[in-house]
Amino acid sequence: MNIDIVIIGAGAAGLMCAMAAGQRGRSVIVIEHTDKIAEKIRISGGGRCNFTNLHCAPDRYLSSNPHFCRSALSRYTQQDFIALVDRHGIAWHEKTLGQLFCDTSATEIIDMLVKECNAAGVEIHTETSIQKISRNETGYHLETTRGELTAQSLVVACGGLSIPKIGATPFGYEIARQFGLKIIPTRAGLVPLTFDPAVLEQTKDLSGVAVEPVAMKAKNGKIFNEALLFTHRGISGPSVLQISSYWEPGESVTVNLAPDRSVFDWLKSQRQTQPKTMIHNTLGELLPKRLAQKIADELQVTGRMADQSDKVLQTVAARIAAWQVTPSGSEGYRTAEVTLGGVDTNELSSKTMECKNVPGLYFIGEVVDVTGHLGGFNFQWAWSSGWCAGQFA
Repeated sequence: MNIDIVIIGAGAAGLMCAMAAGQRGRSVIVIEHTDKIAEKIRISGGGRCNFTNLHCAPDRYLSSNPHFCRSALSRYTQQDFIALVDRHGIAWHEKTLGQLFCDTSATEIIDMLVKECNAAGVEIHTETSIQKISRNETGYHLETTRGELTAQSLVVACGGLSIPKIGATPFGYEIARQFGLKIIPTRAGLVPLTFDPAVLEQTKDLSGVAVEPVAMKAKNGKIFNEALLFTHRGISGPSVLQISSYWEPGESVTVNLAPDRSVFDWLKSQRQTQPKTMIHNTLGELLPKRLAQKIADELQVTGRMADQSDKVLQTVAARIAAWQVTPSGSEGYRTAEVTLGGVDTNELSSKTMECKNVPGLYFIGEVVDVTGHLGGFNFQWAWSSGWCAGQFA
């Protein structure tokens, strides 16, 4: 079968590219190796899909080339995607920090993309595996479990390694290597961090305790002010997921558990206004009670506030405002929301997403070395990069 474009991967980027290319009159087939399309959309945002962010900008993305994403993000913006959502009558709301969610279900976003693809004449083939890809002077030849395909353009949109239980594989990187493209080393991003047994012994009793907000700071100075959650393996929550993309193994992170005030000054004022209150109860007004008690026990501070010297209060304040801990690792791709690294952006045109040295070969979405912050930024990269490739493939 001869067609214009084959897209590998029926996720966010692949479906957006298919829709955009189909609307240009191109014949498009999307190949998906699992039995369901867009599973990452379906499970995102607690099933409501955090489909974009009002504050999308290049500084919310990590890449070996931080400028690469500028072109795509400026040519297909969050407002463009919101307009598409609105045209389909999908109700949405802003949650926090510019994060936009469907009011009802993530399946509305999937249905929208499928409707757009159907209207553009796109074919979507699920449960179809690719056995071989080759290139000649006319384009790309694919041997699949549903037969052979020949296409002028091949778009790789099969994602990264995060959440393998929904079908993530390294296939996109394998295709890149087959055609001689460089891969920036990959690792799990937006992922909970784990502690070694010694640290875990100190924190395991806090499993389930949430602190909001905290200021989580990486060694490179990057800070995120969002919630933290203690787990039976270490720490999670938005602040931790965000910092995990900047954290390097062996580095410590610094956590301010009460970033909205000067803890030492607050403790001194409490000593003056509530001198008879036990110090762990005072800390319980600032922090969750289990955490307050844990810190008091750890520092071996007891008694009434009136009995605490400035030196003791400074020690307590330092523990709260500058808790330094060294994670032993992360929970890995199993729970990671994204994959850091990927196809080197130096290999691609930032305008078209086409390989500079392999005509007709495109890479979009998570398989590329562009990774957004938590909060809808990665979906916007999928929409933007997919749309751009769809204008040229």
